[in-house]
Amino acid sequence: MILEFKVLKDLYTIYRFRKDSIVPDWIYDSEFYSVTRTQDELSIICKNSDIAAGPDVKLDKLWRILKITGPLDLFLIGIIADISSRLKESKIPIFIISTFDTDYILVKDHDLDKTITVLKDSGHKIN
Repeated sequence: MILEFKVLKDLYTIYRFRKDSIVPDWIYDSEFYSVTRTQDELSIICKNSDIAAGPDVKLDKLWRILKITGPLDLFLIGIIADISSRLKESKIPIFIISTFDTDYILVKDHDLDKTITVLKDSGHKIN
């Protein structure tokens, strides 16, 4: 299956807050953000910020996001498996976010050009 990707313009950070943390208001300044709370943690992905997140917060900055142009059918099989295996072959680490309509692939900023090349070489389109 040939997919179309859109590269989001900003740099993003992946945060890990304590499980009992409150979602900070400053994430809402981000055009894209994702919030996931589990029994173990509160994870947030949003635009890079210089705001101090606090001493108990782990973070990893300088991620880029490639959005698979959707919507995708929820019953499609193997999309992420195919993409992740191709990027694995090129030794590109990824972080995946899935929504009802589509999937988002996060790669480190220094891997973006290589990721685009791998995807294009696989027949996919990049906007």
